[in-house]
Amino acid sequence: MIRRKISKNIREELQYYPAVTLLGPRQVGKTTLAKSLGGLYYDLEKEGDRNRVDIDWDSIVDQKKLVIFDEAQECPWVFNRLRSAIDEDRNRHGRFLLLGSISQWIMKQVTQSLAGRIALFELTPLLATEIKPPQLDQLWLCGGYPKGGIQRLAAFPKWQNGYISTLTERDLPTWGLSAKPLLTQRLLRMLAVDHGQLWNASRIGQSLGINYSTVEGYTDWLEGAFIVRRLYSYHANIGKRLRKRPKFYIRDSGLLHDLLNISTRDGLLSQPWVGASWEGFVIEQIINTLTTIGRQCRPYYFRTSNGVEIDLVLEFGSERWAIEIKLTSNPSKGDLQQLNKAADMIGATRRILVSRMKRSADSGTVLLCNLNRLLKELTK
Repeated sequence: MIRRKISKNIREELQYYPAVTLLGPRQVGKTTLAKSLGGLYYDLEKEGDRNRVDIDWDSIVDQKKLVIFDEAQECPWVFNRLRSAIDEDRNRHGRFLLLGSISQWIMKQVTQSLAGRIALFELTPLLATEIKPPQLDQLWLCGGYPKGGIQRLAAFPKWQNGYISTLTERDLPTWGLSAKPLLTQRLLRMLAVDHGQLWNASRIGQSLGINYSTVEGYTDWLEGAFIVRRLYSYHANIGKRLRKRPKFYIRDSGLLHDLLNISTRDGLLSQPWVGASWEGFVIEQIINTLTTIGRQCRPYYFRTSNGVEIDLVLEFGSERWAIEIKLTSNPSKGDLQQLNKAADMIGATRRILVSRMKRSADSGTVLLCNLNRLLKELTK
């Protein structure tokens, strides 16, 4: 089993909170991680476990062991009962661990029923810092789902294909998405084609035969299921017109590559959009690493109407980092000049050019490095 870095954080928060919620996509390893913590485990997708939890509730919440409720979105009534159980003894910590696969629904329940009583974490697909450095390209090709190819390359892309089918045909409809599975699959493929591009819901809606607001609603579901990421435009007080539409990224690179019919590294490198794939992969690694260590930041992209852009802008309080991503082992002086020009426009305090270079150069304000070096910088 690959040791997940977030497990230490969860153990620590269980010492200070009565309950912890662990969110994340299906098959990312939430159940495996939860069971490694010990305690009583209930899978609320299973009718038998739901009945046991209902009937034996009083004895379950009186347990001295950690109680794990997997796929908590399947039992809305659990949240109100948990609030009562926690409020009866607010000084008992480390009692409950809730796992969930739909962020909006779980967050709504937590806000309404368990505010102030629970800590929240997100388990992301595997990080570059959780694998061996030589596996980085395999992680990029196959994505970070543990069973998707990083542990056994032969599983890619068959595993991803099955995952998308299960998600669109069973999970999303069960959770409440009204779109037909074939329509959702078509939408996902269109999002994959537009990976990292400015969002145009009207154009996609015309292609799918649905209206703008319906497209936005469906993508909200995909975002809530941790399949896509919506990156908003950074608005700086400058005298140039800004691109204000968001960008969408398929969060896991393995799912992206399967949606675009890529099955090998050579096939990936031959694609005209390979740079966009690498950009999305690096952005996801950066944001997921920050999420895992609990470092608060606001991520954006920046682009003006005349083409000045920054792939990723991170705000940490008074600090603002401008990050440009290049799929090359030898970035040019022009790349750095373009980064500095854009970074000056937003008042960036740190400028970072991420590429495939082996050696790093750090002046304090400007950092030229590879992905692994940047992730170490983020976790200092």
